[in-house]
Amino acid sequence: MINIPRTDKKRVVIVGCGFAGLTLAKKLRNTGYQVVILDKHNYHQFPPLFYQVASAGLEESSILFPLRKIFQHYNDFHIRKVEVKSVDTAGNTLSTSSGEIEYDYLVLAHGATNAYFGSEQMQKYSRGMKTIAEVLDLRNSLLMNFENALTAQNAEEREMLMTIVIIGGGPSGVEIAGALAEMNKYVLSKDYPEFKEIRAKIYLIEAFDRVLSSMSQKSSDKARGFLEKMGVQVLANTKATGCDEKTVFIDSGKSINTGMIIWTAGIAGNSMVGLNPECFTRNGRIRVDNYNKVSGYSNVFALGDISLQTEEKYPKGHPQVAQVAIQQAQLLAENLVRMKSNKPLKEFKYKDLGTMTTIGRNLAVVELPSLHFQGVFAWFIWMFIHLMSIIGVKNKLLIFINWAWKYFTYDQSTRLILRPKGCADISSNNYSIPE
Repeated sequence: MINIPRTDKKRVVIVGCGFAGLTLAKKLRNTGYQVVILDKHNYHQFPPLFYQVASAGLEESSILFPLRKIFQHYNDFHIRKVEVKSVDTAGNTLSTSSGEIEYDYLVLAHGATNAYFGSEQMQKYSRGMKTIAEVLDLRNSLLMNFENALTAQNAEEREMLMTIVIIGGGPSGVEIAGALAEMNKYVLSKDYPEFKEIRAKIYLIEAFDRVLSSMSQKSSDKARGFLEKMGVQVLANTKATGCDEKTVFIDSGKSINTGMIIWTAGIAGNSMVGLNPECFTRNGRIRVDNYNKVSGYSNVFALGDISLQTEEKYPKGHPQVAQVAIQQAQLLAENLVRMKSNKPLKEFKYKDLGTMTTIGRNLAVVELPSLHFQGVFAWFIWMFIHLMSIIGVKNKLLIFINWAWKYFTYDQSTRLILRPKGCADISSNNYSIPE
């Protein structure tokens, strides 16, 4: 058993400390519950800025926050760095890499991972952006490709190493495409003067007929226009049918030789052994009711990307974005308090606060419930909201300094290739950071 003494308080066990888990835990402070947080990492990460780490625009430490520092002044809060293996809902216990732990209420907030739609090739050869480990792997491999291009034996090999294919034209795909296009325009000529007029080729492949399909047509068109003006080749209404180590195949029958495949096309819920299989949807999300209770269970809840709740406006479930996770967690904290007093629970209704996507320096598209706008002003709005969402004054300051430096100098400051001892610097294709 995990050695956490039981008290007369009911115990809430939270699996995962992303946006949902972190918000719930903080809201449960001084509510009379014993709170146990289980996470395979000892930090909270900020995924909306992963693309900036991947493109060498931010240091990873700016968007990682030690959990123990966040909760060091919370009474009867316990953190254990473990991997959860399975749940026994009959016995109200979780099995973890360090033993079992009992719970009174279980909250599953362990997030999602990449969905490759059954393509083993894409899973093997592309790089995702769902964890900081994947993001650092992407950055290292991208920079290593540029270094290797200098020593390429012929023009064909050099072009392959300097070709980037991004699969998926949603917010993550558009943001990384814009960031890499800026790097291509303003940084490569300084870092690699040997290339002279040679630049990386960047392709963005989207299966739908437009990028940012969840936003309005106007925002979608603006985003595409911004990207194409920056030199990104947008291939809408195009499917990537497969790949190998150096090639992406598309449904037109053509292929693209590339040294870097970035996957942003889909996500699936992380698994949880022990729940009724009927709880899960095809993409691994867990069905919940209007109170975020997992279907068929009275004391098991699911929040954030892992959960699927439908309402009239969202018949296929809420979007897998931070605001949904935060709002769900805020209401669940309130409902857990209401349970202590035997008060009726409140139903969850998602309040859409808007959507925004940045496309490089000075460019963004923003859609608020009653107002849509694009361009420079949208970028400043995006920057302010994300800066205010970051935990900790120190991290806000570090990110602000990084952004200010990049704004005035057109320069990223973290172009470092960092590999654990034993990983070869001359080969990027088979390198990965263990999670």
